[in-house]
Amino acid sequence: MTPRRWLITGCSAGLGRVLAEAVLDRGDQAVVTARDPRSLEDLVAAHPGTCRAVALDVTREGDAAAAISVAEQEFGGLDVLVNNAGQGMVGAIEEGSPEEYRPLFETNVFGVIETTRAALPALRKAGGGRIVMMSSGAGIAGSAGSGYYNATKFAVEGLSEALAQEVAPFGIATIIVEPGPFRTEFLGRSMRMAAAEMPEYAGTAGGRRRYRAEHDGRQPGDPRKAIDVLLRAVDAEHPPLHLPLGAGVYAAARRKFAGFLQTMDEWEPLASRTAFEDA
Repeated sequence: MTPRRWLITGCSAGLGRVLAEAVLDRGDQAVVTARDPRSLEDLVAAHPGTCRAVALDVTREGDAAAAISVAEQEFGGLDVLVNNAGQGMVGAIEEGSPEEYRPLFETNVFGVIETTRAALPALRKAGGGRIVMMSSGAGIAGSAGSGYYNATKFAVEGLSEALAQEVAPFGIATIIVEPGPFRTEFLGRSMRMAAAEMPEYAGTAGGRRRYRAEHDGRQPGDPRKAIDVLLRAVDAEHPPLHLPLGAGVYAAARRKFAGFLQTMDEWEPLASRTAFEDA
């Protein structure tokens, strides 16, 4: 297989770091990015001919375009964009403050939009490629205590489904990756906690706070196995639009879809009769 040219956001840790290592180890070329590129110096040292480290804050205007320029200048183009940079937030909707949840949207939603917009000309010029959107199992089903994070990932899902239709004629496939809990730093330094903790929500959103405290570093998912599956999807002739990762995500999705279908069956006879009589 011809080596691919990648740009991956959020490579300092977690799944982004594991993906960057796997891509470089198999001989592909990659522009790896982080807010502080010094955290990526070991990757460049290990792969001096195929790796370039670039400072990229997805919320800062111009950073994404500059990183894409590096891919074009150093490697001659771009084949795969991975929107991986992101952060989480735990707290009930009433507990959250604008100072806490607005930055979440700036990174997880608007940062993804601007990075994707900046990369599309290069991907179209390459005559095809892949856009990998790192969503989450939280982008499939909402849960108490994760509402703000759910909202950002639901936005990524809708954006990506529309994008997939828009770029398919150019030979560009979109893959929405929906990981469950994998053993990374996500529940630690990448997780924002609402400062306000209201006793009224101890039995609902409070459960998510306890989950974070009890499962940080003990998540069941193996990041390397997740990346193996992701690479298979990227390499596939016909990649999946949705790629849930982890048995728990599949179980949660099936519970949601089963409940959704049951509600549709119960309410469709009444709720579908809403057109004008002459329509």
